[in-house]
Amino acid sequence: MQRPPLSPRSVIATAADLADAHGLTEVTLSAVARVLDVRTPSLYGHVRDLAALRDGVTILALGELADRAGEAIAGRSGREALRALCDAHRDYARAHPGRWESLQRRAGDAVVRSDEAARSSRGLGAVLRGYGIDESDRVHATRLVGSFLNGFLHLEHVGSFAHSAPPADDSWALLIDRLHGLLAHWHTKDTK
Repeated sequence: MQRPPLSPRSVIATAADLADAHGLTEVTLSAVARVLDVRTPSLYGHVRDLAALRDGVTILALGELADRAGEAIAGRSGREALRALCDAHRDYARAHPGRWESLQRRAGDAVVRSDEAARSSRGLGAVLRGYGIDESDRVHATRLVGSFLNGFLHLEHVGSFAHSAPPADDSWALLIDRLHGLLAHWHTKDTK
């Protein structure tokens, strides 16, 4: 059987699969070359270096997550949209732990400028607009939601919730409700 030709897409997809199976730290040019049954120098025609390879995995993950989140929040607003967005992230992190891990690293300029990053950002922006949060405050609200998602999903992934009651699912639902309350009252001033 003839091997399909290498392309940037096939190299990055292989790296993403490798990350899901073994963790992002195991994604190296030589590991990807072994999976593809080629010599490492053959990859340099498709990815510049290890940083570009890992950025490619991040861009792939952002695009996949943007698609899932967009489908999940379509036609929803408020608490329903927030829960759908959060569930889409959680489901993705569980299904693709290495790709999710790639989203937890400092990204290069190619990631930041990518269409996939913009699409991913638009999904959360749509949810926050549904709460009436001013554009000037959206960066803060985005950081709040991102901190919740990244913190909870990381702790869940490493098993931090496995040894105590209640189940993580109970906390997940409760914390999304609390996050909804905070976002719904974003502009309420504390007079104390």
